[in-house]
Amino acid sequence: MAQGRWSDLNQRLVSGAAMAGLGVLTIWLGGPWFTSLAAAVCGLMIWELARMIAPQKRSEALQLGLLGGAAVLLASALPGMFAFPLLAATPLVGGALLKRERLLFGLFALGILVAGYGLAGFRDQYGVVWLLWLVLVVIATDVLGYFAGRFIGGPKFWPRVSPKKTWSGTVAGWIGAALIGVLFLGFTDAGRDLPWISVALSMASQAGDIAESAIKRRCGVKDSSALIPGHGGLFDRFDGLLGAALLMLLVAQLVYVPEVRF
Repeated sequence: MAQGRWSDLNQRLVSGAAMAGLGVLTIWLGGPWFTSLAAAVCGLMIWELARMIAPQKRSEALQLGLLGGAAVLLASALPGMFAFPLLAATPLVGGALLKRERLLFGLFALGILVAGYGLAGFRDQYGVVWLLWLVLVVIATDVLGYFAGRFIGGPKFWPRVSPKKTWSGTVAGWIGAALIGVLFLGFTDAGRDLPWISVALSMASQAGDIAESAIKRRCGVKDSSALIPGHGGLFDRFDGLLGAALLMLLVAQLVYVPEVRF
């Protein structure tokens, strides 16, 4: 039983470390490097979303993935007034091509593309520190939730939608996020609100995870794809980052974000 409980750990650690290394490197480099990675990830997630909704439409899913990635690249290179029309094109075209679950595809596709475009702009405007904070909050939420859920177990958080999630893992994720916020208080001037904002991002990350689980259950699939050993697809891996990123971008429009650069 114990071996089965941890059977996916090695694959998760290796592939997770590889993704984290690539992500941190491109975040640090910023500019076209990070924008290109964001566009590629968005394109692949759009492809996965289309494949889940309409698995028989392989060609259309590929076209939508390419369109989504190109939209993020173009929107990042052009003046801001052109961004939303470019990003909205993929959800609209997807509704016409897939002919099913149009609202579901449109909402999630738009969220994916807005997050990718927004993060690329956020990195250029505010520097590397706050993106690293975001990534670490999501990682702490995921890692502490994973281990607490398996060590402690206990009541399920929402068994109908996400049968593996427990309350112990959920709360452990909040605690881990708060600790990341406390850590970043030491070398930023973000103010005392940062720990609870970190917890809010943790909750948004968990909401993104649950939302993607609901899509998979609705579509009758276990994973969004098989691109990443031990993790499934990119949508499976970045669903939490998607939710947290959208909340962070919203918060950045409402409160002052101090610039921190090395």
